[in-house]
Amino acid sequence: MKNKQKILQLLGLARRASKLTTGDENVLKKIRTKKTYFVFVASDCSDATLKKYTDKCQSYQITMDNSFTQAELSSAIGMQRKIIAVDDSGFSRKFTILLERE
Repeated sequence: MKNKQKILQLLGLARRASKLTTGDENVLKKIRTKKTYFVFVASDCSDATLKKYTDKCQSYQITMDNSFTQAELSSAIGMQRKIIAVDDSGFSRKFTILLERE
């Protein structure tokens, strides 16, 4: 199984375990309070949104990935979202490992 597929399945598992925060304002709040470990931003979101999250994540030293489209992310978690934050260090570590192998 490809790592991309594994990441999307793991994202669905994290959703069922209630370890995700979704939505623009909610994710920004989690980043500012440093209560999130990893952020997914859809690759087809606007340039302004991508820049905003890239800058925030670099500023607060949070890992960010934008290699998935909104359709892929939405399908994985079962709701229409462009921004997803992972609130669990274990899931975050696994996402980082799988993305490095990609």
